[in-house]
Amino acid sequence: MSYYYSANDFYRKTFGKKVIKLALDGGFTCPNRDGTLSKDGCIFCSSRGSGDFAGNRLFSIDEQIEYMKQKMSKKWKDGIYMAYFQAFTNTYAPIKKLEEIFTKACSNKDIKALCIATRPDCIYDETIELLKKLSEKIYVCIELGLQTSNEKTAYFINRQYDNSVFKKCVKKLNEAKIPVTSHIIIGLPNENINDMANTLKFAVKCGVSGIKLQMLHIIKETPLSEIYNKNPFKILSLSEYAEIIVHLIELTPSDIVIHRITGDGPKHLLIAPLWTLNKKNVLNTINRTFKEKNTFQGRLA
Repeated sequence: MSYYYSANDFYRKTFGKKVIKLALDGGFTCPNRDGTLSKDGCIFCSSRGSGDFAGNRLFSIDEQIEYMKQKMSKKWKDGIYMAYFQAFTNTYAPIKKLEEIFTKACSNKDIKALCIATRPDCIYDETIELLKKLSEKIYVCIELGLQTSNEKTAYFINRQYDNSVFKKCVKKLNEAKIPVTSHIIIGLPNENINDMANTLKFAVKCGVSGIKLQMLHIIKETPLSEIYNKNPFKILSLSEYAEIIVHLIELTPSDIVIHRITGDGPKHLLIAPLWTLNKKNVLNTINRTFKEKNTFQGRLA
């Protein structure tokens, strides 16, 4: 039984086959790292710009695609491929560079879809025009890092933009008919279930078509790890996390795609919570919680 509208459900409905995401590194940086806004980045972000499982930026896009295809083929034998620009801020570059990189990926004979992870303050009108142009030939979607709608928490994690920026960006992308998925972090310091529910509701109200939910990872050599090592704060247990995920999905309208309910952290870099490393157990616990509560996506929407 499916308790929620998963990405797998959506992609099979859209393309008729499983979609296999190939995580790529386009060689971008971030205004939150290069000194434009800050040099520290968001406090949770790894040295690879949260693209720890992406291809190597020292190789061409085609070489990365081929490498990731071979890597993913060990897990998935059949499906279509999506180029997923994951590392850092993937619209933070001159428009000519963006066009060159994305066109290169889309021109690869094996790529049937394009997903771009970025910040809402790094999408301009010319960026949207490029996305519209690309979407005439291939499926294009955007992933925006919201993390939280609590402005105090946003300041604490050094997000460096306010909620109105996210809202305006989603509106413009919707007008251009570019689907938007919002990334939300569960378990940020000093946040409770109400804060997380408010973030979910904010993203939905803004008009996103998809949600990614992920437990906060404390990664080595990040500002967050320094904070945690000096003054450890509460980390959610697996059972607490499962309860929160189920509640948030209950609040999510049934037509919104749930792209993720857990996430991977590099084993050699992850400080906490270590229970996230057993992805199968996390998913089983969440599904068991749905069953025990006899609930489903949208029940409280």
